Amino acid sequence: MKGLTISQVAKQVGVNVETVRYYERLGLISKPPRTESGYRLFPHEVIGRIKFIKRAQELGFTLSEINKLLGLADSENFDCHEVRQFASQKLREIESKIRDLEKIKIVLQDLSSRCPGQGSISQCPIIETLSGEGGG
Repeated sequence: MKGLTISQVAKQVGVNVETVRYYERLGLISKPPRTESGYRLFPHEVIGRIKFIKRAQELGFTLSEINKLLGLADSENFDCHEVRQFASQKLREIESKIRDLEKIKIVLQDLSSRCPGQGSISQCPIIETLSGEGGG
C-alpha cells in the first residue's frame, strides 16, 4: 500500500500534524485507509486538497465555507456559477469589514490625537471613551 504518513503530509503542506487531524475530523479531507500494522496512509491527492484549504483561508473563507466550496468542487454536477455567487458574497462581506475597519481607524486616530501622551490616566481620552465616560 502506497501513500503518505500524516507527518509527511503535514511537512509537505507546511502545517502541523494536528491541523491535518483537525481537517480530517471536520470532513475536509477523507479518513485514510490503514495498513495492516495500523498506520494511516494518505493518498498523494490530499496534498492538493490541503493546499486548496490553506489558499481559501488566506482569502478569508472560513473552514465551514471551505467545506461548501470543496463540496461544490467534488460534485459531479459542478456549476461554476454557484462558486462565483459564493465568492461574490464573500467579497461583499470583506468590503463591509473594510468599511467597518475604516470607521474604527478614524475613531482611533481621533482618540490618539486628543491624548496628550502624558499626565494622569484618569484624564486620558482613550480610557475615558473606552470606559463610556467620554464623548467619543
